Amino acid sequence: MPVIEFENVAYSYGGGELLSDISVKLAPGSFHFLTGPSGSGKTTLMKLCYGALLPTAGHVTLFGRDARSLDRDDIAMTRRRIGVVHQDCQFLNHMSVAENIGLPLTVSGRHAETGGDDLTELLAWVGLANRADALPPELSGGERQRAALARAVIMSPDVVLADEPTGNVDWEMSQRLLRLLIELNKMGKTVLIATHDLGLIRATKAHVQARVLRIANRRIQLAGADL
Repeated sequence: MPVIEFENVAYSYGGGELLSDISVKLAPGSFHFLTGPSGSGKTTLMKLCYGALLPTAGHVTLFGRDARSLDRDDIAMTRRRIGVVHQDCQFLNHMSVAENIGLPLTVSGRHAETGGDDLTELLAWVGLANRADALPPELSGGERQRAALARAVIMSPDVVLADEPTGNVDWEMSQRLLRLLIELNKMGKTVLIATHDLGLIRATKAHVQARVLRIANRRIQLAGADL
């Protein structure tokens, strides 16, 4: 069963149709890129993937359930299974990096004694162990993106969605972030990365079997081998 499925999905915004007749399935453990020009609807499609938006036509199914049928509690539980790295990652500036990353644990009611080891291990995994006590304004762009990724996966989600995660970092940091996402996929996570960086996509092909979806003329197309 797909973890996320779009069936003839359309989404209209401001009186115009942004996405039209989208049908796509994300299988458990799969790796996808979503590409297309700025304004083509990549972020909108990502929001449909975790229930932040509902389609104006068609059906979005999350873990076997129609997104329209989910009440607030269902949506909250579903989002625990989907980690999101937003394009513009926001942090609480009065809290440390570790506290920001661990915030989903606090919100879910997990106590420090059960989540503390997970947080320590995760900080080390993203290379921020020595920045645990820093405040967000003290972080570089790459450190912020790694902190955002750590926060997205602290609850061990089944799906990781990353919206332009390398848009504000240099090539070396882009590769580091990509390696982390590939590692997550090898752990069995479904990964979907929205990006306009075709070089990043090409660099991935040697390391993971990735499916490339391209938004063009409001629809999804499978990108060709020349990408």
